[in-house]
Amino acid sequence: MRRAAVPALVLLLAGCGSGEPAGPQDIVVQAGPQRVEVAPTQSCLDGEGQRYPTTPPILEVSPDTTIRLTVPDAVAERGWSVQVFDERLEELLGEVDVEAGQAVFDEINASDVVPPAFYLVVVEDADEACEGFSGAWPVGFLRAGGGQGGTAAGTTAPAPPG
Repeated sequence: MRRAAVPALVLLLAGCGSGEPAGPQDIVVQAGPQRVEVAPTQSCLDGEGQRYPTTPPILEVSPDTTIRLTVPDAVAERGWSVQVFDERLEELLGEVDVEAGQAVFDEINASDVVPPAFYLVVVEDADEACEGFSGAWPVGFLRAGGGQGGTAAGTTAPAPPG
């Protein structure tokens, strides 16, 4: 019986500590009825830049669908923005700064971006310890009816390299 108690105690103690997660937390993206947790592709952890082998999700959305982004409290406190990229995550199309301390941003919809296939990347404000390297959470969107006025009409979001 004593042997079973020791591993249980170790597990309980492993959960104790500063209350901070050991690594970067996911963000939550909601678009209409869809809800997905998005893992970071990079982060600053203990003063070191980290990259993660993860594939960003791609959501199919209807025109005018509100996109709601929710970040962990630690990211909201540090500050963050939303970068808008083309369907290949190559060309930065725009950026929106989110008010400091705000954990939820829902002021963008699927029709705000001209190309029918695009990525939103939540970018945490850079940590000085990482010399400009910061957390990033990309998520792709493919808008239905994409032939309506976008220069990238007829394109689809390719699988990100990885």
